[in-house]
Amino acid sequence: MPLFEKIKHEARQLFHGSKGSHDWEHTERVLVLALHLAEKEGADQEIVRYAAVLHDIGRAEEDQSSGQVCHAERGATMARLLLARHGLEPLKIERIARCIQTHRFRGRLQPETPEAKVLFDADKLDSLGAVGIGRAFLFAGEVGAKLHNPEADIEKTLPYTEEDTAYREYCLKLSKIKGRILTAEGRRLAGERHAFMENFFMRLNREIDGEW
Repeated sequence: MPLFEKIKHEARQLFHGSKGSHDWEHTERVLVLALHLAEKEGADQEIVRYAAVLHDIGRAEEDQSSGQVCHAERGATMARLLLARHGLEPLKIERIARCIQTHRFRGRLQPETPEAKVLFDADKLDSLGAVGIGRAFLFAGEVGAKLHNPEADIEKTLPYTEEDTAYREYCLKLSKIKGRILTAEGRRLAGERHAFMENFFMRLNREIDGEW
Protein backbone atom coordinates (compact mmCIF):
# COMPACT_ATOMS: atom_id res chain seq x y z
CA MET A 1 0.00 0.00 0.00
CA PRO A 2 1.40 3.44 -0.93
CA LEU A 3 2.51 5.55 2.03
CA PHE A 4 -0.19 8.17 1.57
CA GLU A 5 -2.90 5.51 1.63
CA LYS A 6 -1.45 4.10 4.85
CA ILE A 7 -1.49 7.54 6.44
CA LYS A 8 -5.01 8.21 5.20
CA HIS A 9 -6.24 4.87 6.55
CA GLU A 10 -4.67 5.52 9.94
CA ALA A 11 -6.09 9.04 10.08
CA ARG A 12 -9.56 7.74 9.32
CA GLN A 13 -9.44 5.43 12.33
CA LEU A 14 -9.16 8.49 14.57
CA PHE A 15 -12.62 9.63 13.44
CA HIS A 16 -14.59 6.64 14.75
CA GLY A 17 -17.34 8.09 16.90
CA SER A 18 -16.65 11.63 15.70
CA LYS A 19 -19.45 14.17 15.58
CA GLY A 20 -21.15 14.79 12.25
CA SER A 21 -20.08 18.41 11.90
CA HIS A 22 -16.39 17.45 11.84
CA ASP A 23 -16.45 13.83 10.68
CA TRP A 24 -14.32 11.99 8.13
CA GLU A 25 -16.61 13.14 5.31
CA HIS A 26 -15.60 16.73 6.13
CA THR A 27 -11.95 15.69 5.78
CA GLU A 28 -12.64 14.10 2.40
CA ARG A 29 -14.35 17.24 1.13
CA VAL A 30 -11.45 19.38 2.36
CA LEU A 31 -9.01 17.08 0.56
CA VAL A 32 -10.84 17.52 -2.75
CA LEU A 33 -11.04 21.30 -2.31
CA ALA A 34 -7.40 21.55 -1.21
CA LEU A 35 -6.08 19.64 -4.21
CA HIS A 36 -8.16 21.84 -6.52
CA LEU A 37 -6.79 24.99 -4.91
CA ALA A 38 -3.23 23.61 -4.89
CA GLU A 39 -3.40 23.03 -8.64
CA LYS A 40 -4.74 26.54 -9.26
CA GLU A 41 -2.26 28.21 -6.90
CA GLY A 42 0.85 26.18 -7.74
CA ALA A 43 1.22 24.79 -4.22
CA ASP A 44 3.02 21.51 -3.42
CA GLN A 45 0.29 18.92 -3.81
CA GLU A 46 2.10 16.26 -1.79
CA ILE A 47 2.31 18.51 1.27
CA VAL A 48 -1.28 19.65 0.79
CA ARG A 49 -2.54 16.08 0.43
CA TYR A 50 -1.02 14.92 3.72
CA ALA A 51 -2.02 18.09 5.56
CA ALA A 52 -5.63 17.81 4.38
CA VAL A 53 -6.17 14.24 5.58
CA LEU A 54 -4.55 14.99 8.94
CA HIS A 55 -5.83 18.51 9.62
CA ASP A 56 -8.64 17.52 12.02
CA ILE A 57 -7.15 14.51 13.81
CA GLY A 58 -7.03 16.54 17.03
CA ARG A 59 -10.70 17.50 16.81
CA ALA A 60 -11.96 14.83 19.22
CA GLU A 61 -9.86 16.27 22.02
CA GLU A 62 -11.19 19.78 21.37
CA ASP A 63 -14.77 18.50 21.45
CA GLN A 64 -14.19 16.54 24.65
CA SER A 65 -12.72 19.63 26.31
CA SER A 66 -15.61 21.87 25.12
CA GLY A 67 -13.15 23.99 23.18
CA GLN A 68 -10.38 24.26 25.78
CA VAL A 69 -7.96 22.25 23.62
CA CYS A 70 -7.02 23.76 20.24
CA HIS A 71 -7.47 20.99 17.69
CA ALA A 72 -5.03 22.66 15.27
CA GLU A 73 -2.20 22.72 17.81
CA ARG A 74 -3.00 19.21 19.05
CA GLY A 75 -3.42 17.90 15.52
CA ALA A 76 -0.02 19.23 14.46
CA THR A 77 1.63 17.42 17.36
CA MET A 78 -0.19 14.18 16.55
CA ALA A 79 0.69 14.50 12.86
CA ARG A 80 4.40 14.91 13.60
CA LEU A 81 4.41 11.69 15.62
CA LEU A 82 2.33 9.76 13.09
CA LEU A 83 4.38 10.83 10.07
CA ALA A 84 7.71 10.24 11.82
CA ARG A 85 6.59 6.72 12.71
CA HIS A 86 6.03 6.08 9.00
CA GLY A 87 9.48 7.41 8.10
CA LEU A 88 8.53 10.60 6.26
CA GLU A 89 11.38 13.09 5.85
CA PRO A 90 11.66 15.56 8.78
CA LEU A 91 11.48 18.63 6.52
CA LYS A 92 8.23 17.41 4.92
CA ILE A 93 6.83 16.54 8.32
CA GLU A 94 7.43 20.06 9.57
CA ARG A 95 5.88 21.64 6.47
CA ILE A 96 2.78 19.47 6.86
CA ALA A 97 2.53 20.11 10.59
CA ARG A 98 2.79 23.85 10.05
CA CYS A 99 -0.15 23.72 7.65
CA ILE A 100 -2.22 21.89 10.25
CA GLN A 101 -1.13 24.20 13.04
CA THR A 102 -2.26 27.31 11.17
CA HIS A 103 -5.50 26.12 9.56
CA ARG A 104 -7.88 27.22 12.33
CA PHE A 105 -10.01 30.35 11.77
CA ARG A 106 -9.70 31.37 15.43
CA GLY A 107 -6.10 30.18 15.76
CA ARG A 108 -3.28 32.33 17.12
CA LEU A 109 -0.99 31.56 14.15
CA GLN A 110 -1.50 32.66 10.56
CA PRO A 111 -0.85 30.56 7.41
CA GLU A 112 2.27 31.78 5.62
CA THR A 113 3.26 29.18 3.01
CA PRO A 114 1.25 28.51 -0.19
CA GLU A 115 0.37 25.06 1.15
CA ALA A 116 -0.83 26.41 4.50
CA LYS A 117 -2.96 29.03 2.75
CA VAL A 118 -4.50 26.36 0.53
CA LEU A 119 -5.42 24.17 3.51
CA PHE A 120 -6.83 27.16 5.40
CA ASP A 121 -9.02 28.12 2.45
CA ALA A 122 -10.19 24.58 1.71
CA ASP A 123 -11.24 24.06 5.32
CA LYS A 124 -13.08 27.39 5.40
CA LEU A 125 -14.85 26.78 2.09
CA ASP A 126 -16.44 23.68 3.61
CA SER A 127 -17.96 25.99 6.22
CA LEU A 128 -19.80 28.03 3.58
CA GLY A 129 -22.66 27.42 1.16
CA ALA A 130 -25.18 24.61 1.46
CA VAL A 131 -22.69 22.28 3.14
CA GLY A 132 -21.73 25.00 5.60
CA ILE A 133 -25.36 25.56 6.56
CA GLY A 134 -25.83 21.84 7.13
CA ARG A 135 -22.71 21.62 9.25
CA ALA A 136 -23.69 24.68 11.32
CA PHE A 137 -27.00 23.10 12.27
CA LEU A 138 -25.34 19.75 12.91
CA PHE A 139 -22.93 21.37 15.36
CA ALA A 140 -25.74 23.27 17.06
CA GLY A 141 -27.59 20.01 17.56
CA GLU A 142 -24.46 18.35 18.92
CA VAL A 143 -24.14 20.93 21.70
CA GLY A 144 -27.87 21.05 22.44
CA ALA A 145 -28.50 24.51 21.01
CA LYS A 146 -31.85 25.98 20.01
CA LEU A 147 -33.02 26.07 16.41
CA HIS A 148 -32.68 29.84 16.27
CA ASN A 149 -31.88 32.80 18.54
CA PRO A 150 -32.39 36.04 16.57
CA GLU A 151 -33.31 38.00 19.70
CA ALA A 152 -30.21 37.01 21.68
CA ASP A 153 -27.33 39.44 22.16
CA ILE A 154 -24.80 37.51 20.10
CA GLU A 155 -21.82 39.11 21.84
CA LYS A 156 -23.03 37.86 25.23
CA THR A 157 -23.82 34.29 24.24
CA LEU A 158 -21.39 31.45 24.90
CA PRO A 159 -20.14 28.56 22.74
CA TYR A 160 -21.19 24.99 23.56
CA THR A 161 -24.45 26.23 25.17
CA GLU A 162 -28.11 26.29 24.09
CA GLU A 163 -27.44 29.70 22.54
CA ASP A 164 -24.68 28.34 20.29
CA THR A 165 -27.06 28.16 17.34
CA ALA A 166 -26.29 28.00 13.64
CA TYR A 167 -27.32 31.67 13.42
CA ARG A 168 -24.87 32.61 16.19
CA GLU A 169 -22.09 30.81 14.31
CA TYR A 170 -23.08 32.62 11.13
CA CYS A 171 -23.01 36.03 12.80
CA LEU A 172 -19.75 35.53 14.69
CA LYS A 173 -17.75 33.49 12.19
CA LEU A 174 -19.29 32.23 8.96
CA SER A 175 -20.31 35.66 7.66
CA LYS A 176 -16.69 36.80 8.04
CA ILE A 177 -14.99 33.90 6.28
CA LYS A 178 -15.23 35.38 2.79
CA GLY A 179 -13.05 38.28 3.87
CA ARG A 180 -10.40 35.99 5.32
CA ILE A 181 -9.82 33.75 2.27
CA LEU A 182 -6.20 33.85 1.12
CA THR A 183 -6.10 32.48 -2.44
CA ALA A 184 -7.58 33.84 -5.66
CA GLU A 185 -9.48 30.66 -6.51
CA GLY A 186 -10.62 30.36 -2.92
CA ARG A 187 -12.06 33.88 -3.03
CA ARG A 188 -13.97 33.04 -6.21
CA LEU A 189 -15.54 29.96 -4.65
CA ALA A 190 -16.15 31.71 -1.33
CA GLY A 191 -18.08 34.52 -3.01
CA GLU A 192 -20.62 32.12 -4.47
CA ARG A 193 -21.00 30.11 -1.27
CA HIS A 194 -21.23 33.19 0.93
CA ALA A 195 -24.07 34.65 -1.14
CA PHE A 196 -26.07 31.41 -0.83
CA MET A 197 -25.56 31.29 2.94
CA GLU A 198 -26.39 34.96 3.42
CA ASN A 199 -29.69 34.55 1.56
CA PHE A 200 -30.54 31.47 3.59
CA PHE A 201 -30.17 33.17 6.96
CA MET A 202 -32.07 36.25 5.74
CA ARG A 203 -34.94 33.99 4.75
CA LEU A 204 -34.72 32.05 8.02
CA ASN A 205 -35.14 35.28 9.97
CA ARG A 206 -38.16 36.22 7.86
CA GLU A 207 -39.81 32.85 8.37
CA ILE A 208 -39.15 32.90 12.11
CA ASP A 209 -40.86 36.31 12.19
CA GLY A 210 -43.89 34.76 10.52
CA GLU A 211 -43.56 36.41 7.14
CA TRP A 212 -45.45 34.62 4.37
